[in-house]
Amino acid sequence: MDVFSIIAEDKIRRAMEKGEFNNLPGQGKPMKLEDLSHIPEDLRMVYSVLKNANIIDDIDRLKEELMTIDNLIDLCENNDDLNRLKKQKHEKQLRFEALLNKRKTLDSPASAFYKKRVLERFKNNTKNK
Repeated sequence: MDVFSIIAEDKIRRAMEKGEFNNLPGQGKPMKLEDLSHIPEDLRMVYSVLKNANIIDDIDRLKEELMTIDNLIDLCENNDDLNRLKKQKHEKQLRFEALLNKRKTLDSPASAFYKKRVLERFKNNTKNK
């Protein structure tokens, strides 16, 4: 065990003795672990960051809603309902495009430095495997 693990374990033990972990939300309930087996191993960290920022959830949800609306449009026979569905689809598409544009801000000059460092680290990690 390295020094940092020993320090961390000691701090956790002391906090438990002081009762700092008592009455936490979700205490005694099983953790909801997400199955990331469908995501390539080298992209799981990025996926987790985007998911924690609610970017992926929103995009996935909007994709599903757009597919549902498309299916309903294909089956729709009433003009009023058809117009309402087309309006909903347009609104969802605008929201979807806004989220994609938000994701593109990661390519801004302000984040170029960090992006370069992350890509370098990623390349170094894949070479070492």
